[in-house]
Amino acid sequence: MSQVFSEETHRNLLARIPHCTGREVSDWLRAVDDGPSLLRFEEKVSWLRSEHDLAYGHAKAIVHEYDLRRAARKLV
Repeated sequence: MSQVFSEETHRNLLARIPHCTGREVSDWLRAVDDGPSLLRFEEKVSWLRSEHDLAYGHAKAIVHEYDLRRAARKLV
């Protein structure tokens, strides 16, 4: 079952990702962009978890941020 994070929880998770993973959020967003062409949110989360051994919460936060930024680019 998918967890729903508040905006504050999302921001807190993003802030901890560099410390927990050793990579910046921008690196992870690039990895999602360069990764396989998966359409569904949970597919991207599963790919990050299996390919990069990320925790579910971190993978979900990365994919959510990726989708937010992609949507913002479309509005401009």
